[in-house]
Amino acid sequence: MNKDHLFLLRPSFADPKVGSELFHCAACARIEGLLSFFPFLRTELDVSYVAFARPRAGIVALLGEAQQSCPVLVLGAGSSVEHPAIRTSSVTGQRFVTDSADITAYLAAVYGISSAHP
Repeated sequence: MNKDHLFLLRPSFADPKVGSELFHCAACARIEGLLSFFPFLRTELDVSYVAFARPRAGIVALLGEAQQSCPVLVLGAGSSVEHPAIRTSSVTGQRFVTDSADITAYLAAVYGISSAHP
């Protein structure tokens, strides 16, 4: 994996534990908004949409079973970028960023998009 890889939940998913209506992930929607504000990010990042149901195989393969939350940005191979939001999988050693605010800050620092207003 050479590029940073962004995983987002597909919109309009069911969660029988909560009710019968369809849902979207607000944190993923925030990142989707950034992708529409800054469309060049879609060429800089690999973007995958995953189902709400677990296990989320693509994420598990990169980060291990314990880390399947979305959104998540998995850093590309050989990335030497340092940022306070970067975590490391204890299972695979892969570096990643979670939480929409941290992903936004990382994208601003690394890809030059504007920062979120405080």
